[in-house]
Formats: sequence, structure tokens, C-alpha cells
Amino acid sequence: QRPSRGNFLPCGDPNRRFPVQIAVYSGSFDPLHLGHLAILRQLVDRFDAVYLVVSPQNPLKSEDKASGALRRLRAAREAVARHPELDGKVKVDDIEFSLGLPSYTIDTLDALQTREPGNSFCLVMGADSLASFRRWKDYRRILLDYSVLVFPRRDTDLDAVVSGLLSENPSYRIEIIEAPLVDLSSTLLRGLLAEGEDASAYLM
Repeated sequence: QRPSRGNFLPCGDPNRRFPVQIAVYSGSFDPLHLGHLAILRQLVDRFDAVYLVVSPQNPLKSEDKASGALRRLRAAREAVARHPELDGKVKVDDIEFSLGLPSYTIDTLDALQTREPGNSFCLVMGADSLASFRRWKDYRRILLDYSVLVFPRRDTDLDAVVSGLLSENPSYRIEIIEAPLVDLSSTLLRGLLAEGEDASAYLM
């Protein structure tokens, strides 16, 4: 049973105290694919801007990602440039490259807020990430000082995950976005590319 929509607090600043509301969509993006594009298309319709934050190294993933960080950053900029329908609202942001490694999301959000104190920031993530959210550094502060917009993932009971967090603290700012399920992952695409397969039809 899905909790009532009234239990989900709006992402961003609900009272529009800040003039600009920004979605922060971060990840390794190795590579960006059509699943990411579907999310970005929804975000540009909802927010004033979208910051696609390429993470040099996720603390919950292998350190191998750090070695290809600049390559992934360049590829992300090229991918966004290929999609004018994103209306210039999507900015590939390299802010985590100036922070310490590994990249902790709370540090990224704090750095963005320091850089742009007049703006409101909302973190965008998949249900699988929210399911492990209690492992994240200062996850409570992310949910209280900022906000989280979550899109569904197959094999993750998103309603149960959100309900569990809200039972911990009803003031957590979490909202579900009704995004399409795309059976595609960067891991799958890297496997195809490593085998010499043509994966261009799936890339953003």
C-alpha cells in the first residue's frame, strides 16, 4: 500500500523562498545512456536548472572509477551537447573535482550551497540508492537540509523504502517521481563495449 501523497514532502523549496530551484543528479555516468536521458527530460520540465554532477569516485564503489574521471567528464559534456531538447538547462558540473576523494554527496551539496547561497538544491537518485541511503555520510542532514527526488528501479520496493525512512523522521523531505522504468544500465553497456558490440543505439 503506497503511503498517501500527503506523506511526501515536495522536492526543492516548497515555499519558493529561493528564486532558483536546481536538481542535482550525480553519479559515475560511465557511460550516460537513454535511461539517464529519460530522467533528464523530466527534470528540465520541473526545475529551473539541472546540474549533472560527475563523481570522480563514489565512496561505495571501486576506486578504479577515479582513474577515468576526466574521460567521463568530457564524455558527459559531449552527450549533453548532443541533446538540444534539454533546452540548455542541463549543466555538467565538475564541482566534485575540486573536493576531496572519495566524493561524499553531503559535501557536494554543501559546496553547491556555499557557491550559490540563493538557490535551493534537490538531490535526484534511483530507488536502489535510496535503499542503501543509511550508509551515506550525514544522510539525515541531506533529507532535512536539502531534499531528495527518487525515481523507481525494478527490483526495489520504493514505497517500502520511503515509508521506512519517513517512519524514522516524518520531516524528511522525500518525493517520488513517476519516471519510466528503463531496463538499461551503464554496467551492461560497458560489458557490450568491452566485447566489441555496437552499443551506440543505447547511449545518450
